[in-house]
Amino acid sequence: MAGIIDSVDQRTHLAGRNRMELLLFRFEGRQRYGINVFKVREVIPAPELSLVPQAHPASRGIAYVRGQALSVLDLSYAISGHGIQKEEGNYIIITEYNRQVQGFLVGGVDRIININWEEVMPPPSGGSAGNYLTAVARYEEQMIQIVDVEKVLGEINRDSGVDPKTTEGGGVAAAKGADAYKVLVVDDSKMALTQIQRTLEDLGVRVVTKMNGKEALEQLKSWARQEPSGLDDLLMVVSDIEMPAMDGYTLTARLREDDSISSVYVLLHSSLSGVFNTEMVRRVGADEFLAKFHADELADRVRGRLQALGD
Repeated sequence: MAGIIDSVDQRTHLAGRNRMELLLFRFEGRQRYGINVFKVREVIPAPELSLVPQAHPASRGIAYVRGQALSVLDLSYAISGHGIQKEEGNYIIITEYNRQVQGFLVGGVDRIININWEEVMPPPSGGSAGNYLTAVARYEEQMIQIVDVEKVLGEINRDSGVDPKTTEGGGVAAAKGADAYKVLVVDDSKMALTQIQRTLEDLGVRVVTKMNGKEALEQLKSWARQEPSGLDDLLMVVSDIEMPAMDGYTLTARLREDDSISSVYVLLHSSLSGVFNTEMVRRVGADEFLAKFHADELADRVRGRLQALGD
């Protein structure tokens, strides 16, 4: 089953083409869920787990994979409050998010599909599970639900007493001259938007938020048409990579092709913290990449940009 995930090098051609690959999985019913393949290291049959005393309710214990201890979370419990009950035939999806490696217990793994981000839609409102979806996509007459894993991990970390600056943002000192600038933040995760906005507002910059690359590109073009230009006080764009309608790679590539906005400074800021990002940042023309989420590191990048403009 580990072979279901090919090498990253074979998949980087999707970057900048507004396409993504989803690993489909189930809990115990027929509903299929999706997770970005770039975030998946490996899929293995669920081994015996060692219980952890006084752990978060979503924790199923520790797995030992090739001599390394791996925290395993019941993703079904985290998003619905109902954990996986069956004892056999389960799998663990080993993932890397926000520089952390963890395993998610699921009832079954289906296949990998390749879809266009334009086919990915915002999730419907309402329902407890809907609060933990970042998007939905239709495939084979069924709606695939794409889980907002960042929100799941953020809430578990917060409940477990992790540093609030890591889970909530903010708590950084103001930066000299920041109030003269605005930052365009692009992310489809409401939790991520809140984290980033708190940090930037503590620095003193004004914040404009958009939920996907398409909206951000339209905003940038609108600013460029203004007199005087609305880009004059734009410090930078801080953009997620995975987003419906238009991803961060495609956003960067499109703005580099448009002379009116081609000089905009772009920091790609994503939980996709694997090794492929340096090459992808160079390929699409972004200025920097930063793995989510550490408020101090984001603040340092913004201060560095302020200093560069002040020199």
